[in-house]
Amino acid sequence: MRPIDIRQYKNELRSFIKDERRNLSPEVKAQLDGGIARNVFRLYQYRAAKTVLVYVSTPIEVDTYRIIEGAWRDGKRVAVPRCIPDTRLMEFHYINSFDDLSPGSFGVPEPDESMTTVDRYDGCLMLLPALSLDYLGFRLGYGKGYYDRYLSRYTGACVGICYSSDIRRHMYHGRFDRPVDVIVTEKWIKDVSLRRKNGNKKFSRQR
Repeated sequence: MRPIDIRQYKNELRSFIKDERRNLSPEVKAQLDGGIARNVFRLYQYRAAKTVLVYVSTPIEVDTYRIIEGAWRDGKRVAVPRCIPDTRLMEFHYINSFDDLSPGSFGVPEPDESMTTVDRYDGCLMLLPALSLDYLGFRLGYGKGYYDRYLSRYTGACVGICYSSDIRRHMYHGRFDRPVDVIVTEKWIKDVSLRRKNGNKKFSRQR
């Protein structure tokens, strides 16, 4: 049996899911995004968090603007990523409003490097972008490795947010890939860390 070319496998799956997402109507996408935001706010990890680390969404991604606004309303601190130029590294910086953002790497809104950096992870919850997630919480990102490198030192809770149609039973992954603890879709919530601890037993969803 030929070994799997993981890079090719991931690139093909990325292209497929990106095309699917581009074909979503604005109305359908808004409905899906709203369901995911509501489920995020239901998480005990969210309610317990003092700080939410979250990406600033692009049109193809699960919308995070309403999640950021909700976190501020709930009295939480919000930090968003900034890619460090000429590296494959990033840092999270605290922001107080969307006015703290300006176009940065890849055209994505980012905070200025002068904004305070997150350097402690007590009471932190990270919401990760995901084109796809599998039943063990392994994530398909965009292939640049920024999150993989950051997660190597991050010690807080990790939640992957993704449309239910993009969830896969199994995805091939590399040895440096770190799975998320919880998956949130517009339909359900699942603590996949329990599945890994229980030896990959039957996948059960939570409402």
